[in-house]
Amino acid sequence: MIRFQSWNVNGIRAVRKKEDWAWFENPNGADIIGIQETKAHEEQIPEADKNPLGRKSYWANSLVKKGYSGVAVFTHLNPLNVEIELPDAAYQGEGRIVHLEFPRFHYFNGYFPNGGEELTKGVFKRVPYKMGFFESFLNYAEECRRQKPIVVCGDFNIAHKEIDLARPKDNIYNTGFLEEERAFLDKMVALGYVDTFRHVHGGAEGAYTWWSYKTKARDRNIGWRIDYFFVSEELKPVIADAWIEDTVYGSDHCPIGLALDLPLE
Repeated sequence: MIRFQSWNVNGIRAVRKKEDWAWFENPNGADIIGIQETKAHEEQIPEADKNPLGRKSYWANSLVKKGYSGVAVFTHLNPLNVEIELPDAAYQGEGRIVHLEFPRFHYFNGYFPNGGEELTKGVFKRVPYKMGFFESFLNYAEECRRQKPIVVCGDFNIAHKEIDLARPKDNIYNTGFLEEERAFLDKMVALGYVDTFRHVHGGAEGAYTWWSYKTKARDRNIGWRIDYFFVSEELKPVIADAWIEDTVYGSDHCPIGLALDLPLE
């Protein structure tokens, strides 16, 4: 069994000062942990925190500005190959992808772009960049998939269906629930990528992974499910479990998890 976890920490330097950092130090934690929105370069992190419990870490850092974006992977397993960022130069520099190749699958940890500030009603500054990034990612994932299956986790900044956010009708013109954003996840599913949480839990309601700090939405569970584990359908038979760890605090997101019935390498 291989266990995965993913968490948008909204600043790793902030989380490591909270009691919630104990989540990283759980000896029963996952074999592969992906975190997003580190808001830090790896040299800004103490050595002990870069390799908790002996896990090796791999980082993608924002080059466009410090304290922005960034992802990291902590793993007990040794990858065959490591790639930072997408191959397409148009979508490099923000530290949004770490890609590890393992013997049985390709693994991607991603902090996918949000739509940015609203310019006019329903038109958002970065939605074109966001959609281009998604297409570039998916094209590359499909190339890798010719060799072996895909596991991708992270903050997608999209709620896929109405069931995936508390107030869908109030958000049809808001980025994260725009028609073109949701259509991208439709495309992923059509190409054979499985939303592992829905595969395991079906139509479970009130299952969210992000809540606005501004409105104290977590207290009322007014949230969005925008963090995912997708696997290509070749791995569908080995999905053993998928879950949301909504009792873990420390960020405006909570962690999520996945277990695949595959042997440890």
